[in-house]
Amino acid sequence: MNDITQNPDRTSRGAEPLYRERSLQQPQYQYQQAAQMNAANGVPCPHCGAVNELDALFCASCGNAIGSATCPNCGAEIDADADFCETCRHYIRKDICSFCGANLTGTEAYCPECGSPRGGIVCPVCHTLNDFSFCKQCGTALTEEARQLREKVLAMPEFQQMQKLADEIQKLEMQIPYTTKADKERDRKSQELRQRVLMLLAQDRGLDRVDANLANHKVMSREEYDRKKKERLDMLSRLLDQMAQAPQAKPAQVRNYAMACKPQGVRLGWECNFKHALHSSPCGCAKPQMGGKWIILGKGTKKEIKDDI
Repeated sequence: MNDITQNPDRTSRGAEPLYRERSLQQPQYQYQQAAQMNAANGVPCPHCGAVNELDALFCASCGNAIGSATCPNCGAEIDADADFCETCRHYIRKDICSFCGANLTGTEAYCPECGSPRGGIVCPVCHTLNDFSFCKQCGTALTEEARQLREKVLAMPEFQQMQKLADEIQKLEMQIPYTTKADKERDRKSQELRQRVLMLLAQDRGLDRVDANLANHKVMSREEYDRKKKERLDMLSRLLDQMAQAPQAKPAQVRNYAMACKPQGVRLGWECNFKHALHSSPCGCAKPQMGGKWIILGKGTKKEIKDDI
């Protein structure tokens, strides 16, 4: 029978490596134990490392969103600071007015700041139900603040230039350029025939002139048509870049200003800074507060609109 009291040297030599191993691991063990205690007591911020309460959605130290949340309408996973679910396309914040961005208690039927109903506004033009100040379908201003904002934007020289270019592009798209000399000659004869018909109708009515102005009619070649259209599209694209939305504190501010700045007559999509996705408007973006811009849609557009309203 071996008695450990008879061989103390063996016992001390055998225990020494184990003691040293525990000594080396002690700092790492203490760090892991502290991290586990912090995780049990709160949620560390992925941006600054500060520990927050378990149910916190935003960091109390730096203000950034912590992790993700769940849409209360459909259950889809969303960012904690998103106010719109891109899965079910519903506005989900109960504590912030979607029309003006004012703080709410969650029980009001109407926003005390702008007076908009919590259930949304039906557009008087296209009858679409909207959660925001501008109709997501036709762009109509739905609140008094939105109408005032639209008037201010209409007076801006930059917007007037954008709308002029959009009108010129729309007129160009209504023309049919000729590709051969036969097409050009056919169009000339068609215009002459139209002129004679209008003159005969004017004479029947006892008039000596034709009301329609055909002098401005000019048939363009395909090359001239493509050149003029490209020039105007490039100019409009540069102006849209200049009017890009910078990040704002309130999502409602970005949505309202972007919708007010949208020129009519051309197909546009909203490219957000959140995921660089293409939406039909900022109304379909979960985090428009990060900014974005309108881009021209056409044959050269590679991106597809994420939401179809």
